[in-house]
Amino acid sequence: MNTILRPVLELTPMVSGLFLAYLPVQTYLKQPPLKLAAWLTPLLTAVCLFEGGLCYLLDLSTCPVLFLTLPFLMVIYHKSLNISIWKSTSIFLAVCAVFACVNSLSRAVNAIAAARLGLSETEIWFHTSAAVFYNVICLLFVLAAWYPASHCVRTMIDDENFAQTWYIFWILPLIFIGLNLFMVPRYKGTLYTGRILQGYIVISLVLLVILVLFYAMFLMMAESLNKNARLQQENQFLFLQQARYENLCNAIEEARQARHDIRHHFLQLSSLAEKGNLEEIKEYLSNANTKIPDYNLHFCENRAADSVVSHYAALAKRENIPFHAKVDLPAHVSTDEIDMCLVLSNLLENAIEASLRTLPSRQKINAEVYLHHKHLLLIQVENTFDGKIQEKNHIFQSSKRSGNGVGIQSVRHIAAKNGGDSSFTYENGIFTAKIMLRI
Repeated sequence: MNTILRPVLELTPMVSGLFLAYLPVQTYLKQPPLKLAAWLTPLLTAVCLFEGGLCYLLDLSTCPVLFLTLPFLMVIYHKSLNISIWKSTSIFLAVCAVFACVNSLSRAVNAIAAARLGLSETEIWFHTSAAVFYNVICLLFVLAAWYPASHCVRTMIDDENFAQTWYIFWILPLIFIGLNLFMVPRYKGTLYTGRILQGYIVISLVLLVILVLFYAMFLMMAESLNKNARLQQENQFLFLQQARYENLCNAIEEARQARHDIRHHFLQLSSLAEKGNLEEIKEYLSNANTKIPDYNLHFCENRAADSVVSHYAALAKRENIPFHAKVDLPAHVSTDEIDMCLVLSNLLENAIEASLRTLPSRQKINAEVYLHHKHLLLIQVENTFDGKIQEKNHIFQSSKRSGNGVGIQSVRHIAAKNGGDSSFTYENGIFTAKIMLRI
């Protein structure tokens, strides 16, 4: 019984490894976590028992069996998530690389245990104590990585500014997996020769430490990029507020000039009225009306939201796109104003871009922003569109380039991070975005 457990125990780290891989992507699951665990846990247990038993019966090493199983698990992992294959592959390989380093270290522990117990040097599976050590270290690593994986790594996955890095990140864990495979001795007795065992232990530990340091470096780089992106966003909103201030100044100056000229208009109208020339009065009023500024100077009391809506209202006016916004927000809203403005700017920018590709006779943008019961901020943007909207696995595709659309994904991430919700519908040539943010 002890012997048959040895190949099974060599395979059981697959369970803890897959659990670790799911920690940073919980918000991207296609089904609830409990439902996923309900069928995946029995499946992994059955795979470990079946393949371990097969290795025992056929007297096979677990390595070739593991190499056949891991691609199958990676497919399951990717298919259960709503993220790109680059991200899912990188995360999966990152976990495999760590466990490969732990496996090398466990191989050294197995050699020590075998030497002390006087076991054969040709054993193809870990001794029970080494197999238990392997599983315990893997579980301890899962516990140690729990918080960084579910917080820092999740932020890195959500961060669209880090998106390009995923195209090359997978190379790093793949290199470390290859190094650990290269270290596997061709003959079992090699580890017992001279001081090779001591060197093997040192190299295994060094590889594990270097890999963890690389991961930490990537996390810090992601955090730095995120901070830089946030500063850029703040600068952008400051620019919008500055532009809004300049527009207000221009509008106020025009209104002041209009008030100054109104006395002259009254004198001219009075003169025309004395002559009884009704047609000239009508023509004069029509000409004067075109010179009266028609700026919508104010949408709401909240300066941040007002700046964003005013900016896109001005863009819509410049493109002759009918734009109607009803914004009912107080001066202070107890939510992250950067996130609120990001949602508004992404939705309104998408609406204007869609309108520019729509027939002028059908162009229309309606926006509504208000508080609900003082605990919810509701945002709804509606616009017309022509053509076909591309959607793949519930992810909208970009109309400007190949691949996923960034704007709507960003809105979804902000709503999910805030504990709110988002929905996007399109029918009869009308696209509607509804966002709920908690405050």
